[in-house]
Amino acid sequence: MGKPVTPRRLADNEAKAVARMLRISPQKLNLVAGLIRGKKVSSALADLTFSRKRIAKDVKKTLESAIANAENNHDLDVDDLVVAEAFVGKALVMKRWEPRARGRVGRIQKPFSNLTIVVRQVEETA
Repeated sequence: MGKPVTPRRLADNEAKAVARMLRISPQKLNLVAGLIRGKKVSSALADLTFSRKRIAKDVKKTLESAIANAENNHDLDVDDLVVAEAFVGKALVMKRWEPRARGRVGRIQKPFSNLTIVVRQVEETA
């Protein structure tokens, strides 16, 4: 006897992908996530491709994973997908130190972030 099956948390027309432990601060990652929120998937991919931010490559990878999940796991049409949600969360912070003058110490914090992208199929109204 196994565990009872939990119901799906997303709607039937949604799919998501999660990237964990990205080596960037949540504040910087949220700037890139804000670029794609609410856009059509093709437009969001184009924006990430030509973005000059270093983390845009990882965000694009996660978006492509969400698109693949929508297509393969949930039989959604790729042309009608919109980035419904793109939100950022905090992960761990590595703490390092750097020697400073007079025997003191300077703290260096190296934060990590989590990124969740939810894509939704929207029928176009004509």
